[in-house]
Amino acid sequence: MLRIEEVCELPRDAVPASFRVKWADAGWEIAQARRLRRQVFCVEQGLFGGAAGAGDRDAVDAGAQTLVAVSELGGMPDRVVGTVRIHADHDGLWWGSRLAVEPACRPLGGLGAALIRLAVCSAHARGARLFLAHVQAPNRPLFEKLHWQALRPLQLHGTAHWLMQADLAHYPPCHDPISGWALRAARSSGGGGR
Repeated sequence: MLRIEEVCELPRDAVPASFRVKWADAGWEIAQARRLRRQVFCVEQGLFGGAAGAGDRDAVDAGAQTLVAVSELGGMPDRVVGTVRIHADHDGLWWGSRLAVEPACRPLGGLGAALIRLAVCSAHARGARLFLAHVQAPNRPLFEKLHWQALRPLQLHGTAHWLMQADLAHYPPCHDPISGWALRAARSSGGGGR
């Protein structure tokens, strides 16, 4: 995979203008999503034992589907700049977790929301009747704007969270999450880690 600094003279911290939000279907996407999760949750937020800890991976990863936001250069995939995972629990209950967006891409807005939308829409297409997530307290307003309801506060990993539920009426089923959605960057605020 070519990196931006190998093909042009843009600075290493250049922020791309186009992205594809999709289910991860390549090994490099999954590997980069795991690195991003570790960077956001362990290094940046100090969760799961911090940078020296074992990482944020858990038993859910074995059965979860990873979703990614991939930056594009000239229409070609460049790197994973956002991720979330989803998994079915039982009887139509689905969960989303480990939402993370690269710090340089957070001011663009929309990446975290697009990952959330694809997570719920693709689970809805696979029989979700209820979609829940443990959302870090600072991200509650973003989820509420996206038609989620806060059910109750709780503490996870020493951090304030909310158990939240998506309103499936606002998330039509997405039957082609491998292709996903194309996005153009627009500067705004929001979308950290959850």
